[in-house]
Amino acid sequence: WSSGYKIDVEVDGEEKEYFLKVIHRPNHAEMALGEFEKSQKAMFQYIPNNVSIPLAYGTFEHEPKSFFLTIFRELRDKTPDPSKLVHVLEKLHTLSSSPTGKFGFHVSTFNGVVPIINEWCDTWEEYFSRQFQSDIRWEQSIRGPDSDFDKVSDEFFQKVVPRLLRPLQTGGRSIKPTLVHGDLWHGNAQIDMTTEEVILFDSCCCYAHNELELHMMREPRYRFTGDYISKYKEVMQPSEPKEDFDDRNSLYAIVKEEMQRLIDKYPTGFDSF
Repeated sequence: WSSGYKIDVEVDGEEKEYFLKVIHRPNHAEMALGEFEKSQKAMFQYIPNNVSIPLAYGTFEHEPKSFFLTIFRELRDKTPDPSKLVHVLEKLHTLSSSPTGKFGFHVSTFNGVVPIINEWCDTWEEYFSRQFQSDIRWEQSIRGPDSDFDKVSDEFFQKVVPRLLRPLQTGGRSIKPTLVHGDLWHGNAQIDMTTEEVILFDSCCCYAHNELELHMMREPRYRFTGDYISKYKEVMQPSEPKEDFDDRNSLYAIVKEEMQRLIDKYPTGFDSF
């Protein structure tokens, strides 16, 4: 759905290098805007040394395509060690805050090609539920209906989501909507060969619960493993109630088997809290 190119140019006798991403999807213009606003511009405010510098986006004049332009970085496909990656996440999650005080984002964004509904929400439970339900509808529009999964997801929304997310913002507890990368796996975080800094790219940013950032670290097929979660917990204390941290991480991972486990664990939902 997209192509990437390195562009070498000479300006006033000075050689410069750029990275051009060309998007071919039907909603290419919206995706290019989201890529510029979400991926780089928002994160650049807080971690300028850890993203590709955003320059421009736009639409081709005579072709149904759009583009996104950044400064070129020579990246090494090396997995950052837990301490280096968590240091970057700590800065991003500590320094950032929602401009509205709510959960969401100011433009539409995309997780790959999957649209993210970013209208502002007062509660994290509302935002997460809305997006998860949208993800299910999108997936079933591609693969067709799944009656077994529908049954699991209905119970999941009725019981597990309220039980694990509502306590974050009730009983005197609160969480700060913070900017998250949103699609953090080893393919989207590499090392700059010049600066040796961790570089984050291909994000799916929104202002969310910071622990959402760890959801792909639960998947054994990715290189970011439980060691990264443990290091993050050392640096950024889990939200209250802390005893729910692991189950929240399981909730955010959205794996069908884990969904059923959580339903079995919390059969009465929020009433059991």
